[in-house]
Amino acid sequence: MLIASLHKTLNELVSLLKQLSKEDYTAPCSGLSNSSIGEHTRHIIEMFQCLENQYKSGIVNYDKRNRDYRIQTDTDFALQCFAEIKIQIEKENKTLMLQQMVDGEELRIESNYFRELLYNLEHCIHHQALIKVAVLQSQHLQVDENFGVARSTIEYRKQCAQ
Repeated sequence: MLIASLHKTLNELVSLLKQLSKEDYTAPCSGLSNSSIGEHTRHIIEMFQCLENQYKSGIVNYDKRNRDYRIQTDTDFALQCFAEIKIQIEKENKTLMLQQMVDGEELRIESNYFRELLYNLEHCIHHQALIKVAVLQSQHLQVDENFGVARSTIEYRKQCAQ
């Protein structure tokens, strides 16, 4: 179920990216402190890449991202990254250690692969909500009404409609 939800969410983003011109993708959005759709997309991709690249070592540090400028400026490259992520995410669950510096102190917190996939799913949806702010400013782009909406909110809305 988790993998299917991840694929669904990533496919929503892929569908949006296929509509975007280079200008749409890279244009600063004032409602997002002048960040672009591309910058938010890069952030999503690099979080998944961190989990993938650090899975084998068992120590995941999301601060150790590549910050690859090409992802935020080239939609074709971003689409290629999403295709790779969708292939790579199906792995065995295992214990992981999260490592992060917080206020100058190193923290290590036990987690597991499935928990981190869930974190990345929720993180992706959060950034999709931000991307939607930029998309809604454009008349020529189409995005599903549930794009960037948490799964629990979608289910709650369905219950209220009954």
